[in-house]
Amino acid sequence: MKGILSVFVVVAVIGCLSVSAFAVAVEEEKANIDAVLTALHDAASKADGERYFSLYADNAIFYGTDSTERWTLDEFKEWAIPYFAKGKGWTYTMTERNIYLDADGNTAWFDERLMNEKYGDCRGTGALTMVDGQWKIVQYNLTFPVPNSIALDVIQMIKEAPSE
Repeated sequence: MKGILSVFVVVAVIGCLSVSAFAVAVEEEKANIDAVLTALHDAASKADGERYFSLYADNAIFYGTDSTERWTLDEFKEWAIPYFAKGKGWTYTMTERNIYLDADGNTAWFDERLMNEKYGDCRGTGALTMVDGQWKIVQYNLTFPVPNSIALDVIQMIKEAPSE
């Protein structure tokens, strides 16, 4: 009986250590993802196109605020590089960020609140995947949250806006 109890205690301790190690690994990966997203906003603010685009996966999609802005990475580069070349970037300061990691440890998604001097409160959402041991952004979606109290007015304005 004493032997069975000893085995049970050892298995329980190992199980607890494994769960604890997994939780630490998840938090480390979330910190790595947070660093990628922080670097993304920093590079954009400094018009550092090389660093900015290195954070995206080759098959990434970027959604801008206009309904027509669905860009592959190459299309987004074509649009952004001329701005970066002139030293013009964009500054979005993160005020809140939530990061989630899939059980496989290779897929993550996030939502973040951002502040921009021109546009005010914005939201970024997206997904990352592990590529050759590095987190890469596969999707980024930038939006303007609309207060419910004015949503119908904004929708009407969008309907009446000229098509681009």
